[in-house]
Amino acid sequence: MGQKRKAQALEISGETPRKKVKAYGVQKNENKALKLNVTNKKLSKKSAKKKTGTKGSTAKKTNWTNKTRVLVFSSRGITYQGRHLMKDISRLMPQSKSETKLERKEKLFTINELCEMKNCTKCVFFESRKKLDLYLWIANTPNGPSAKFLVENVHTMHELKMTGNCLRGSRPLLSFDKQFDKEVHWKLLKEMFIQIFSTPHNHPKSQPFLDRVAQFSIANGKIWYRNYEIVDESGELVEIGPRLVLKPICIFSGSFCGETLYKNPDYITPNALRSMLKRRKKIRYLDKVCAKQSRVARHEDVTYPTSALDDVFDTEFK
Repeated sequence: MGQKRKAQALEISGETPRKKVKAYGVQKNENKALKLNVTNKKLSKKSAKKKTGTKGSTAKKTNWTNKTRVLVFSSRGITYQGRHLMKDISRLMPQSKSETKLERKEKLFTINELCEMKNCTKCVFFESRKKLDLYLWIANTPNGPSAKFLVENVHTMHELKMTGNCLRGSRPLLSFDKQFDKEVHWKLLKEMFIQIFSTPHNHPKSQPFLDRVAQFSIANGKIWYRNYEIVDESGELVEIGPRLVLKPICIFSGSFCGETLYKNPDYITPNALRSMLKRRKKIRYLDKVCAKQSRVARHEDVTYPTSALDDVFDTEFK
């Protein structure tokens, strides 16, 4: 502003201040050029930092090669206990994804489309029937195989209240019984459990620690699942939960469809078991009725002959 006033005073006095005005304009343009150079340098530095950051992130992403994702959800009508069990299992797997409940009218084959939309290659599906029975499906989508289990003896983390605790997203050690290596269907189930319950290496949501053990053991033709925390380096274990028992029913070649590769010959449906119990109660009732009728038949009222002299010694007047 001072230079402008000087120029105006020179014009009033009659002098020609053209050179000075030009010099002022040149200085102004030079200042603008300096500011542009500084901003360009700052932008170049930021872009260089971004480039180095992208290189580092790409290096981290390349280490995460096993990008398996597991879709964990249930059908409509599941009980509160099955819902809490589903949440416990999804918390233990950092690679899991959730989905809304599947309607009862929908066919199981539509789960493959849901997995494709969620970009998942594995699926853990809890199916509820009559609000009494809980079934578990594990599948490799969309090509298979898939297996169906009956879930028994369910105990969630909230019910057990164990002292064990582990980091959320930590990598588990999968422990399997020796019987998994004896028969073909056990070997197939073992490989499916490894692919579903193992945490991928360098997963973004996982922790680089091994502080828990997931145990799968076989007893009486059933799979017993337990989850433990590794307390010390000595190998001491403390149970965390949840607990459940899986009774295998069928193994299919496809995902929720296909040929039956294995069928459990010792499996009895829960409806058949309930009908057998009702028949036993019915048989007990029929036995009671028959015993009562036979007792009545055995103890009949026996009548003896009477004589006219029986009332001789009665002194009461009638």
